[in-house]
Amino acid sequence: MRRTLPAILIPAAALCLVSAGDDAAMRSWPSWRGPLHTGVAPHGDPPLEWSETKNVRWKAELPGPGHATPVVWEDRIYVLSAVRTEKTSAPPAQAAAPPQPATAAPGGRDAPERPTQVHQFVVSAHDRRNGKELWRRVVREAVPREAGHSTSSHASASPITDGRRLYASFGSHGIYCLDLDGNVKWEVDLGDMTTRNQFGEGASPALSGDTLLVNWDHEEGSFIVGLDKLTGKERWRAARDEPTSWSTPLIVEDGGRALAVVSATKRVRAYDVATGAEVWQCGGLGANCIPSPVAAGGLVFVMSGYREAAAMAIRYPGARGDLTGGSAVAWRTDQGLSYVPSPLLYDGRLYLLERFQGMLSCLDIASGKPFYAKQRLEGMGNIYASPVGASGRVYLLDRDGNAMVLRHAETFEIMARNKLDDGFDASPVIAGDALYLRGHRSLYSLAASPAAP
Repeated sequence: MRRTLPAILIPAAALCLVSAGDDAAMRSWPSWRGPLHTGVAPHGDPPLEWSETKNVRWKAELPGPGHATPVVWEDRIYVLSAVRTEKTSAPPAQAAAPPQPATAAPGGRDAPERPTQVHQFVVSAHDRRNGKELWRRVVREAVPREAGHSTSSHASASPITDGRRLYASFGSHGIYCLDLDGNVKWEVDLGDMTTRNQFGEGASPALSGDTLLVNWDHEEGSFIVGLDKLTGKERWRAARDEPTSWSTPLIVEDGGRALAVVSATKRVRAYDVATGAEVWQCGGLGANCIPSPVAAGGLVFVMSGYREAAAMAIRYPGARGDLTGGSAVAWRTDQGLSYVPSPLLYDGRLYLLERFQGMLSCLDIASGKPFYAKQRLEGMGNIYASPVGASGRVYLLDRDGNAMVLRHAETFEIMARNKLDDGFDASPVIAGDALYLRGHRSLYSLAASPAAP
């Protein structure tokens, strides 16, 4: 008999941002992987089917492109965009990067030339009932620091909210705190990143209590920093011996202490949120580390899906020091692993999208053994968006607007196929009865019934 861990309504990873009694947070989508940091909407019930003419509650034009996943709080949706203007300027000065091994860009494409056009870095808010733009704030105008990968965006880090303020990272172009009416309360410049092969930036900030965590892995002096969320003042900074990574920190709780777990190529590391001190580390992942960790039942799941693809389940309660190769590693696998999308953790199952091959695996989180492995998703193309789950269903979205809805089960079962006339790289968002999709051009609200007045 296959052993499974019990389902946990609110994992420890979620307790540092929302509490069990915080109904507004649990019914919203306050960070890029949702209220539980797993990709699951515990109270969500989005539609099964949609098209441009079916179950579209509204569709709103966006100011510009962005890969950042929107966040939802109560009656508003917050979106990040990078809008290219007609103004031109010389690109910012950039020191020569250290020698780097040759690598293929995601999707097998080379990074483009560095830009010379000025971009507006934009935060906007939309009404959940009708999609109307309530406000738009240009937080900075600048020529982007680097070109970014040809399939990336200059607004790739997702925002996060505590229900009072909104925190947005544009990386080398600033970290910003806004109130929910769009007024900038503070901003912090952490310097300039030099990313591997100019692939661009993308790690999202994380919140734990009154500390905002920002991971800053690049080719020239990586670090993680804890900022006072009310003032932006730097509380601590910890140097990291890591190349460029794009993984967002995950907050877990261990013995009443909040830890920030960060995946990266050389080591997965856990930091004490209060002090920045490293608590434990574990080697074993590969290059170009993108997927963010997820956690449940005392296990944190980390992975990389490029060269030397690897995934591990690490027992973190009470862990200290170097865990590499020890008993704290519950299981490992190198099969069917995600490169760009982060995994979905749903009731003891881990859903993984393998690289760019349109294949899905579903693993038992207790053992790492597959319920099914490398199931081909016929009709789906390249997928950057991370899967999400709600109401016993799993939602998958590709870069060409194709979508697949699966039954959340130990066997592979397609419930619906859908298509929209837009491309999607941002991950889907579920709040209440709606599925929100941030496309290249438009923001969609998909629901089976009209919005309440």
